Amino acid sequence: MSDEHESILTKHLDVFKEIGNIGAGHAASALAGLLNRKITMSVPEASVVPFSEIVNVLDGPETLVAGVLIDLSGELNGYILLLLGMEDAMSMVAQALQEPRRDTSEPTFELSHMEQDTLLEIANILVGSFLSAISSLSGLGATPTVPQLAIDMLGAILNIAMIEYGQIGDSVLFLNTKFSDMDGDINGHFFLIPDYNSYKILLESLGLEG
Repeated sequence: MSDEHESILTKHLDVFKEIGNIGAGHAASALAGLLNRKITMSVPEASVVPFSEIVNVLDGPETLVAGVLIDLSGELNGYILLLLGMEDAMSMVAQALQEPRRDTSEPTFELSHMEQDTLLEIANILVGSFLSAISSLSGLGATPTVPQLAIDMLGAILNIAMIEYGQIGDSVLFLNTKFSDMDGDINGHFFLIPDYNSYKILLESLGLEG
């Protein structure tokens, strides 16, 4: 990688990190209201990773995760993939429902309809907060579809996403942030996958060279 290309990429990541910072701040406030407790957040990590390497971001393809996929249309087209480890997802759901946290390692474990609906509500809050941050900094609008929830091994979820959306682009913007409360930390993994034209439009609107 040339020094010039590395400098451009660093500048892009600094801007994306700021988007993540604003989005995570909004999400922490919204989650605090939903969970009725104080939520703090870490400064998000931002990186650009090949689509095929998302599997390495968590703990491997056999890791059980909750995946939420949301299509974007409008001035920005593409999709957002939100991944939560099952323990983190269950912690959020249990807090929101004010119920004891269930053991996700049990062989018969599965989320109830109420827990799935709660997880989708949480996902809407998280994704909506990041979309709002993108819109406020870029001036671009994107309309999200109803989120699709899948509970499965990471590799299986990514295979489905790659078959359906793998032609959109070969790299994705990865934002990782940690939400904390008195009971511990929860990691949220966000992947923004705009199509090629939307990525160029986003960079231009943020004052960055495509």
